[in-house]
Amino acid sequence: MAHQFFFNSYILDSLPSPQTGFDVVQDLSEPRLRMYITSRGVKSFFVRKRVNGRDKRIIIGKYPETDIEYAREKVGEILNEVSKKIPVRRKKMSFKDFVNLYLEHKVRRGEDSLNKLKRAINLHFKDLFEKNIQDLNSADLKKSLDGISGRAMAARMQELLQSIFNYAVDTGYRKDNPVNSLERIKVERRVRKLNKFGLNKLMNAINKEKDINLRSAFLMLIYGFAPKTKIFKMRWEDLDFNHDLWGDMPISGKAVLLLQDLPQDGEWVFWGRGRFHLTDPRVAWKRIVKNAGIPDVTMDDVHKFLMHALVWNPDKDILRENMNDLLADLFA
Repeated sequence: MAHQFFFNSYILDSLPSPQTGFDVVQDLSEPRLRMYITSRGVKSFFVRKRVNGRDKRIIIGKYPETDIEYAREKVGEILNEVSKKIPVRRKKMSFKDFVNLYLEHKVRRGEDSLNKLKRAINLHFKDLFEKNIQDLNSADLKKSLDGISGRAMAARMQELLQSIFNYAVDTGYRKDNPVNSLERIKVERRVRKLNKFGLNKLMNAINKEKDINLRSAFLMLIYGFAPKTKIFKMRWEDLDFNHDLWGDMPISGKAVLLLQDLPQDGEWVFWGRGRFHLTDPRVAWKRIVKNAGIPDVTMDDVHKFLMHALVWNPDKDILRENMNDLLADLFA
């Protein structure tokens, strides 16, 4: 049975990831709304519905890109839509046009993430674009997947095709999903190698970074107890230094000291190119982890390591104390 509580950003941001597989939590305000938390830290809203005797799980969107209130509002709409009889679409539609339809109605991502997905689709599935969604078969799809360099990417694109053709079945453009007959591309799970010793080496390398903006952003990955996407989108207006809060989430003492030393001269705490916030400084990160002697460690590894080590508590003051105690222990 899923753990139940009232969904709010403070609790959802602080939920730890399971060591393996996924956990499920349920909203008390809208009991039909649930959330997956995977071992990678991905959090997705979904609803369940029994259709034609089969349990169907419909993803609403990933958190925090998908707002909690939006997810609650979508529950009834989605369940009503699923309950309708699927019309049979006689009109042909190209794979390219159907993918655009899928992206519009099924994908809930931020602008940067959506553009990245579109680039991957254009790169790997361009040979399928002019063919009709109704005419594609498993051999066509296998040919495209076989041409993708790297098993990890191929596996992700196979999952995307699975979702696209499931939507084609749900909307009446297909009677079957040709991806189901393909052998699933298996990828060995990456072993995360970060530990206390490695974190200290990483800290030393970050402190040697000359760019104060990048140095502060990377330090906040450690002090902020939040995923990189949220750290890089941090706004000054969301910070309350009188109560040591970031929105409705407590922040550690080290984070407060770091942030208060930065110039508060704009919307974003960490600036990227132009007038936008920092997005994905992967080149600088690769340089830092190489200098630290841990080249395989990612920014997500840092967040997962800290969240596994942090003792979570719903009381903000206690949680802040736990953050401070953990950081003091790690860098003693």
